[in-house]
Amino acid sequence: MQDHKPAADAASPQLPKAPTGISGLDEITEGGLPLGRPTLVCGSAGCGKTLMAMEFLVRGATEFGEAGVFMAFEETAEELTANVASLGFDLPALQAAGKLRVDHVHVDRSEIEETGEYDLEGLFIRLGYAIDSIGAKRVVLDTIESLFSGFPNQAVLRSEIRRLFRWLKDKGVTTIITAERGDGTLTRQGLEEYVSDCVILLDNRIIDQITTRRLRIVKYRGSTHGTNEYPYLITEEGIAVLPVTSLQLNHEVSDRIVSSGIPDLDEMFGLRGFYEGSSILVTGTAGTAKTTLGAAFAQAVCRRGERCLMFVFEESPQQLIRNMRSVGIDLASFVEQGLLRIEASRPTLNGLERHLVTIHKQVTGFRPAAVVIDPISNLITVGNVNEVRSMLTRLIDFLKVNGITALFTALVNTRPGQNEMAEEGVSSLVDAWISVRDLEGIGERNRGISILKARGMAHSNKVREFIVTPQGIELLDVVIGPAGIVTGASRLTQQLQEQAQVLVAQQDLERRDRELERRRRVLEANIANLRTEFESVEEELRQINTEEESRQQALVTGKKRITGAFPQNQSSSAT
Repeated sequence: MQDHKPAADAASPQLPKAPTGISGLDEITEGGLPLGRPTLVCGSAGCGKTLMAMEFLVRGATEFGEAGVFMAFEETAEELTANVASLGFDLPALQAAGKLRVDHVHVDRSEIEETGEYDLEGLFIRLGYAIDSIGAKRVVLDTIESLFSGFPNQAVLRSEIRRLFRWLKDKGVTTIITAERGDGTLTRQGLEEYVSDCVILLDNRIIDQITTRRLRIVKYRGSTHGTNEYPYLITEEGIAVLPVTSLQLNHEVSDRIVSSGIPDLDEMFGLRGFYEGSSILVTGTAGTAKTTLGAAFAQAVCRRGERCLMFVFEESPQQLIRNMRSVGIDLASFVEQGLLRIEASRPTLNGLERHLVTIHKQVTGFRPAAVVIDPISNLITVGNVNEVRSMLTRLIDFLKVNGITALFTALVNTRPGQNEMAEEGVSSLVDAWISVRDLEGIGERNRGISILKARGMAHSNKVREFIVTPQGIELLDVVIGPAGIVTGASRLTQQLQEQAQVLVAQQDLERRDRELERRRRVLEANIANLRTEFESVEEELRQINTEEESRQQALVTGKKRITGAFPQNQSSSAT
């Protein structure tokens, strides 16, 4: 007998979801709240339960075309309208357009005790009418404790809670029910979290005198979701959730190279600059010109006609502009042209998440090509190393996704036992790491710069001395002494010694040339004398040869004469 198996490649059905429109929440819930099911939002006082529920309805009406009903048991419609107006939510306009209905139900336990038994039939009728009157797809019940305060019998209370959640499911509306935090339980009744399909826990805590809000998805039936605690803020535009998991490592990259603003520093990189969209960290001790390096980079961005956004935590914009003017960096003109925006505040003004949201809003509104933050080490005053690292991770990923080049400066401590936020928490996140430091010599302090890392390109391994001049930063050539690199006065001494050595060598070479010339002349004179002597000997030999030839010629002639005087025949006859 053959077994019949389902196809392995059959697509699994996905749970239908209703997007909330709340920044970040849809990402950690992977699409929104369960469609047509109740979601419980619980937390202590002041954590933003009512605001989140109201924003869920407003976003649904304005962005997704789904009308909603807000059933309040504590605040009146007028109070709700006034409270959310500061966030830009115009409830009267939505109600007039038939997209929203706000209803207030007053529940007084003393009145219930006088009239007798209490159940939810009246609520079902009233809520059903409100839903049908505008065709609502979304419902909010705020808060459930007030609704069930009239149930003295716990068994009846639990039965009615189950009946309420079942009625909402049968109605097919996506519902948010808010509840207050219980003692040892998520809610006061301890049952709502079990009958809800999705439970969101909001927490409002104080850490080092700074308010920090956290959100956690406790359960989500039928769907995967982010399980961590995520910071969220109540901003001028509503709730903002900032999860790390919302920013995946799948962003596009660019091969374009941008300048650091310092030509000599560009030469230390194999491709003469940074990759566009990369993140650069500049670390160093106090007084090593980190801010100047950041301002030079910002100036280079603006000179290309692109926008740059600077966040400074130690100086006012006016002070920064004045100080940079003294080193030949003119930021004021770019501010006037609208190419440069400088945002200055103390780190302790807000928590880490508020700073992150502020940067998000400024980047979204200004749309810069580059961002400079000076210095990120000041953020350690409003959070520990792990919190700052988490915040910077989200920030760096956000900038990378948007193709924005980021330059961060950070102060490092040289004292033993100090916790190095930059090296432990940030250096592994960035694409390029530039270190500036003190190079102490004999009675003086100089500055050195080196590149510790540069992803995707070769870079110099030298430590270059640099100086800050009225024309900007200038990198000096490397001078090697007997004990290594020399800087400052030692550099000048070394250069003078090298110049003196060159001069001595040159003089010695000139002396050798003169001696060679003198010897050449003496040798040429000797050669001339030998040539003259040779010519004399040659002339004498020639004369001797001439005389010997004449003598031989005379002998020959004499013999001929003698032979002619005594003929051969006479000699014979005489014989």
